[in-house]
Amino acid sequence: MKPSFKQIASKLKISRNDVLYLQNMKQLLLVFIGGGFGSVLRYLLGKYLNSTESGIPFGTFAANILGSLLIGIILGLAAKNEALSQNQTLLLATGFCGGFTTFSTFAYENHVFLKSGDFTSFALYTIASFIIAFLAVFAGMYLIRFVA
Repeated sequence: MKPSFKQIASKLKISRNDVLYLQNMKQLLLVFIGGGFGSVLRYLLGKYLNSTESGIPFGTFAANILGSLLIGIILGLAAKNEALSQNQTLLLATGFCGGFTTFSTFAYENHVFLKSGDFTSFALYTIASFIIAFLAVFAGMYLIRFVA
């Protein structure tokens, strides 16, 4: 017979609060690690894809669209037959996708377009980012219906 939580905790002399604290720390660590990897990948995309000639931030655009697709896939997997655990979802969706996508950079880049008077790039970038990101989330969740 498997020992109960109370039996294990009493043998180890740890309280329920200690166990909950450790679980919370594990979840925070998973978000931290995922966010770090996502942020590094976003930095690399920006470094290699952002155009200094045209000023169009293709790296940020790619990160936001790919991140939207990924979060659709991840949350679709998590919802379908509970294919991902809560910890895996925290690592991948909250951590990685949270670090990978970036609204603050998107907002700043739009500020630069407006400040320079480039209203066409501002409008195209903003509209394309919103529409394609939403479609990418839906596509990711739709794909899971057939793949997983």
